[in-house]
Amino acid sequence: MSDGYIVEADLRRVPALWPEVVIVGGGVAGLSAALAAADAGAQAAVLVKQSMTDSNTFHAQGGIAVAVAPGDSVGKHVEDTLAAGADLCREEAVRSIIADGPERLHDLLEWGAIFDRDGAGLAFGREGAHSFRRIVHAAGDQTGRELVRVLQARVEAHPRVSVLQNTFSVDLLHSGGAVWGVLAVDASGGLLAVYARATVLATGGVGAVYRESTNPEVASGDGIAMAARAGALLEDLEFVQFHPTTLYMAGVKRHLISEAVRGEGAYLLNTRRERFMGAYHSLNELAPRDIVSRAILSEMSRTNSPHVYLDLRHIQPQRVLSRFPGIAATCSNYGLDITKDLVPVRPAAHYFMGGIRTDMEGRTNVERLFACGECACTGLHGANRLASNSLLEGLVMGRRAGLAAVGLSDPGRFPLKSIGPDERPVDIELDVADMAASLRSLMWRQVGIIRSGDELASALRALHYWRRYVLRCRSAERGVFVLRNMLTVAVLMSAAAFQRGESRGAHYRTDFPNALDEWRIHQTFALKDVL
Repeated sequence: MSDGYIVEADLRRVPALWPEVVIVGGGVAGLSAALAAADAGAQAAVLVKQSMTDSNTFHAQGGIAVAVAPGDSVGKHVEDTLAAGADLCREEAVRSIIADGPERLHDLLEWGAIFDRDGAGLAFGREGAHSFRRIVHAAGDQTGRELVRVLQARVEAHPRVSVLQNTFSVDLLHSGGAVWGVLAVDASGGLLAVYARATVLATGGVGAVYRESTNPEVASGDGIAMAARAGALLEDLEFVQFHPTTLYMAGVKRHLISEAVRGEGAYLLNTRRERFMGAYHSLNELAPRDIVSRAILSEMSRTNSPHVYLDLRHIQPQRVLSRFPGIAATCSNYGLDITKDLVPVRPAAHYFMGGIRTDMEGRTNVERLFACGECACTGLHGANRLASNSLLEGLVMGRRAGLAAVGLSDPGRFPLKSIGPDERPVDIELDVADMAASLRSLMWRQVGIIRSGDELASALRALHYWRRYVLRCRSAERGVFVLRNMLTVAVLMSAAAFQRGESRGAHYRTDFPNALDEWRIHQTFALKDVL
């Protein structure tokens, strides 16, 4: 069975657009890429799976890590990033991206971004594993909303940018190691071919493959799966960051409780009302996220409880409410006053450190294909992302990818008249919701915070079987396309986790509990390597 395409189409009968650059994704990286390409003179089209507010960017709470505070420096920010990355960051990527941070922040301010102030200057927050207060934030805990507001307004006002919302990209139009654009399903449900000289993937992460996740449902790994089918190399797929604190109440959607809450002094307590992080790390609640997440799981097991508590009761109430208005409002919806009540929390999948391997301008190994943001892997995050470095990377690498995508020569007409898998689809029974739920549960149990070789091998067997079955399904429903992508990404992630025989950063295995020098390497996969 061919993994080049998951949709059948006679391209001669499919309506088409011809921008110079097509960007898939409407978060910080995608919008930054679109603006950079358009400012450089290119006609750019942005394809957004649902709406501009359905992205990890929009839901980001903490802020942007950038070394501009008095006494801070790029060098200190670099040191903190390298330390958090568990000896797996690419130092050249770390230095390059962090050095660009102040200029990208300056751009946002010039475009009208409203960040929180401390007197005449910017207010800076602190988060886990940062040695300095360097997190720039907006409206307390709504930085993502402000970023989307500013970038969306600028994109919509730009004469060389068009945005197609509710347009789901299904396959890259590729042949012979090069990409000619994207095949999508538009808002009406029909196919749309978008041909371009350059294609930029900025599709976000993979949180939707886990039962417990802070991500919106659109974060289903679509760009990573599309790139893999087109022959792109993928890297560091075993490293998934689990955020330690998401609101946990039975029957309630998981809501992120920003690390900035602990940065402002909140404590973690177990259900016996004991503060416990001192037994796990010298930085207490501000230890790296992988350590805090495992500590919480340990306390949940020790106390036979489904959660621990976040305690803000000792912090001045007005300070809490002014700094975290969004979190306070969310908790209030469920009857919790965060200034008076303990907040039940537990870890959830949050951020993907791995992705499509790129250089420092977003180029992949596939000709005319670029990637940026969470779907890409530059090596900035290593085995464990430093808090609030993600929005920074999206701003920096989105702009670089957009600039690099401009000026490519016309590739000529796409050489294929029709596309589709080698094996003809058949009519089979498929309960998409049930399969997706089973996938998420399996990934949470067996490819989650704590892993083992036996569990990973078992997961791979099930995932391979499910994927082969779903790929045979004739259905052209959007939900089936998403499920195929989720299964492809889950197979890749599980294979990488099984292969890495050590524990490092966010990847922890009970059968290999220590970090090993021989594993200070980046694992690179192509899809054909794991099928």
